[in-house]
Formats: sequence, structure tokens, C-alpha cells
Amino acid sequence: MVSALQRREVVGILKGMKVSERRSCQLVAISRHGLRYDSRRSDNALLEKLKTIAGEHPRYGYRRACALLNRSGDRVNHKRVHRVWREAQLSLPWRRPRKRRAGPSALLSSRALKPNQVWTYDFVFDRCANGQHINLLTVVDEYTRESLAIHVATSIKSRAVIAVLSRLVAERGTPGCLRSDNGSEFAATRVKEWLKQQGVETLYIEPGSPWQNAFGESFNGRLRDECLNVEWFRNLREATVIIETWRRHYNQKRPHSSLDYRTPSEFYAVYKQRAMTLTT
Repeated sequence: MVSALQRREVVGILKGMKVSERRSCQLVAISRHGLRYDSRRSDNALLEKLKTIAGEHPRYGYRRACALLNRSGDRVNHKRVHRVWREAQLSLPWRRPRKRRAGPSALLSSRALKPNQVWTYDFVFDRCANGQHINLLTVVDEYTRESLAIHVATSIKSRAVIAVLSRLVAERGTPGCLRSDNGSEFAATRVKEWLKQQGVETLYIEPGSPWQNAFGESFNGRLRDECLNVEWFRNLREATVIIETWRRHYNQKRPHSSLDYRTPSEFYAVYKQRAMTLTT
């Protein structure tokens, strides 16, 4: 996309070639008023802040950068942020959008309408610099988008899955439903029996249908894009610390577009406050 500054420069070149100003403006699609416009507002301070955000969070786009600025007290228009972001070439490479599947989804009949109603859990895999394979068990609240846990280990069996869920139930209460695929750790008899004892309904997605676990897949994609693909873990211990730090940042600092650019923790706090108001 050609910026206004570049268009003005082209007009200057055309005028040097004896092309009239009116005709030059028509050729480069800029008004004569726009040609003479000289902004009195410097973008230098904004540019430095955006460069800092892009450096700290290389996978953020301009909308999330704008949300961070506004949250910090810098009231700035998203159009201005977009212009400076684009001119500084901070934009992410364009990605081909994923094809959306048509047809019914398992989400439609079990969409979460409040916190703790539906959790989703899944596995993500990665490798450390020393060649050590690591497994990550992720648990997400589908309503608040909170990352409830990311358990990191070289191997995660059914006992470990139950241990993670037991800790979360003690902290947050028992969820109504738990969504997952049909992996051996999730479909294990021991896990099923424990969930039945807790009164948790199991929602298994159809084989080969990851779109039926949209919230879990979305979170895992963010985890991969913003943490696993950015960091280089030397060993399991370092991976555990860095991933947990990222999880807390995700919950407490990272604005979420589907939550009106609030963090999951803020969204949950607002929900609890409203619930308390309604009960008093």
C-alpha cells in the first residue's frame, strides 16, 4: 500500500517533469488539499512505543498494539496506529486464511454461557534444544478464555491428567463439561471414572474434526505462535518456567479481541462483579 508521503513525493517528481499539479494529483490518487497537508503532530513518540511493543511481542498486530497503548493511558486512534505501524513496516506477513468447515458443530449444543461451564483440554508437543521431547497439557475455560493450566513434562499419562484436573477443581470448582478429542490419555478408563465421580460430563469431538474444539485449537495456536515458536528452551526446567510465565501474561496482560480487548482475568473479574451485584 502506498502511503500519503510517498504519493506526495511522486507528485513532486511529476511536477519536475512539467506535469501540472492538478494532473499529477489525479495520476497518483491524492487530493490537492492532501498534497499540501502538513501534520503538526509528530509520530516519533508513538513510533518508538510501537517498536517496543513489536520487539517484546513480535506476533502482535496493530490492533492489539493499539489496545496495549490505550490500556497504558495513551489515548490513540487505531487508524493512526495502523498508519504508523504500516509505515514502519511492523506488520506481520500475510497468511492465507484457513478454510472454514460447513455443517453442524459440536460447539452449538454445548456453548459455554458462564465461567466454569465448559473446559477444554488438549495436548501440544515441542522439543528442547538438547533434543528432549516435551508434552504440554493445556486446559482452557471456554467462556473466559482463561488458560487454567499448562502442565509441561516429558510424558503425561492418565494419572498426571487426573492430578492436573484435581488441582484445578480444588481451585476453581467442578466444571459442568470437559471437551477433548479421543486421545488415549483422555479416553482412558481411569480418567473417565474420575470424571464420572466428579459429575463432569465428557464432550468428545469427532475424530479428525479439530474445528469442533475451536477454543482449544485457537489457544494452542496462540501458544505455538507466541511462545513455542519464539522461545528456544535449553531443557525441560527452562521450558516449564518460560511457558508458565507466558501463561500468566496471556491471562493478565494480553488483550483478547473476542473479549473487547480485555484480558481473560479482567473479563472474569467483571463477570464476578456483575454476578455479585445481581445477587445483592
